[in-house]
Amino acid sequence: MIFRLLMENWWLTPIIIVVFYMLSCIKILKEYERGVIFRLGRLLPEPKGPGLIIVWKPIDEMRRVSLRIVTLDVPPQDIITRDNVSVHVNAVVYFQVLEPAKAIVVVEDYFFATSQMAQTTLRSVLGQQEMDDLLSEREKLNMELQSILDKQTDSWGIKVTAVEIKKVDLPQEMQRAMARQAEAERERRAKVIGAEGEYQAAEKLVMAADMMAAHPMSMQMRYLQTLTEISAEKSSTIIFPFPLEMMNAMIGTPGAKKTPPAA
Repeated sequence: MIFRLLMENWWLTPIIIVVFYMLSCIKILKEYERGVIFRLGRLLPEPKGPGLIIVWKPIDEMRRVSLRIVTLDVPPQDIITRDNVSVHVNAVVYFQVLEPAKAIVVVEDYFFATSQMAQTTLRSVLGQQEMDDLLSEREKLNMELQSILDKQTDSWGIKVTAVEIKKVDLPQEMQRAMARQAEAERERRAKVIGAEGEYQAAEKLVMAADMMAAHPMSMQMRYLQTLTEISAEKSSTIIFPFPLEMMNAMIGTPGAKKTPPAA
């Protein structure tokens, strides 16, 4: 039916061909996409998009490039630190294409190239660190990795926004040694704190002894206070030493004989 219609109205054939050709040339790019156009093999100055664009086939060839931030998972790497400890380290890299033309023209596959560059940089930088620094200074190492990767990928039109070390796997022997070290450190701190407490208590006792020596009546008041505290136990027998000074003060003054005045 359609073939007979075209045969009878042969002049419609070119129009239909042109319509289908124009429809095939129309491309729609999203807000985060850009189209790098090659016209007869030559790169056009500016990428196209977003929105509706026309790609004149077969003269033009378009390559879509996403401008969103890409999350790249770096596979675990076997690294020997500067103090000869073998560890497995993996990381994640966040990067974004800022210049689509460079990302297509300068490097063949910018995603694969960035992944390989991240792996080699991770081994190179972390291999120069000691194990303790690798565990304790992770934020500093993240910034150093990000700076190095950003400089290396800048010529590709790619911006590395962040690098994060996700996990550091230590050998079992090293984990046990670190556990023993942590336990010994906790015991040391406990002993130091106990010794400081005893030292402070001894200082207070010395101060109290000096004060009681300067004021003898305070010692007698302390005796009475102690007697009050222990007398609460009804089943206890208390032998309490009584100071002679208090005895003399109590019996000496009222019963003392007065010396008669001289004639």
